Amino acid sequence: MSVSLLTPERRAVLSRRSLWLAYATAGYNLLEGLVALAAGAAASSTALIGFGLDSFVEVSSAAVVIWQFRSRVPEQRERLALRLIGVSFFALAAWVTVDAGRSLVAGGDADASPVGIGLAVASLVVMPLLVAAKRRTGRELGSATVMADSTQTMLCTYLSVVLLAGLVLNALWGWSWADPIAALVIAGVAVKEGVAAWRGEHCDDCAPLPVPDAGRPASCADGCCADGKV
Repeated sequence: MSVSLLTPERRAVLSRRSLWLAYATAGYNLLEGLVALAAGAAASSTALIGFGLDSFVEVSSAAVVIWQFRSRVPEQRERLALRLIGVSFFALAAWVTVDAGRSLVAGGDADASPVGIGLAVASLVVMPLLVAAKRRTGRELGSATVMADSTQTMLCTYLSVVLLAGLVLNALWGWSWADPIAALVIAGVAVKEGVAAWRGEHCDDCAPLPVPDAGRPASCADGCCADGKV
């Protein structure tokens, strides 16, 4: 799509917005993780415990964005920030895989958790709003880091769906295998997105940078080709 070059004032506004979105994500996920771990321990639910651990991985992704945009020149930290987010994707995949495998091997004996169901529903409301705001900001700003972080938040949304389905199915019919099977699919997607973040492939429709950086080809359309790819 055709986009105009950003003015320094607009870029500053978008950078501040990216920072505050990251703060909001970190705050919500920290609270979400604590509630999920407590509810999971009370109900002996591996799905809820795994979801709580995922929330802390999401906090780490938001922390990377905060670290980048607290710099006076955020673009200089883009490549390292992307790789740190890639690592958080791999950590998410590892946690989900371990949790799902444990659930499949041990079998389901978790109690029903109304608190967990309410938490999953709340996340399905909050997370898509954060995803939409991050993607609008990331595209206009030309930030692959913000786009990668929005994908991390979207994966948290998917896991909320998985968690809700697993808790409801277990509460109604005792189908404890449904959640870990779906979670393994999410883990596969997380690995794919982690590889994309590591390679800097999260910004297909980002806005162009205001001027080419030294050593970067003039045809580079956005901040995603910092490694020299055109």
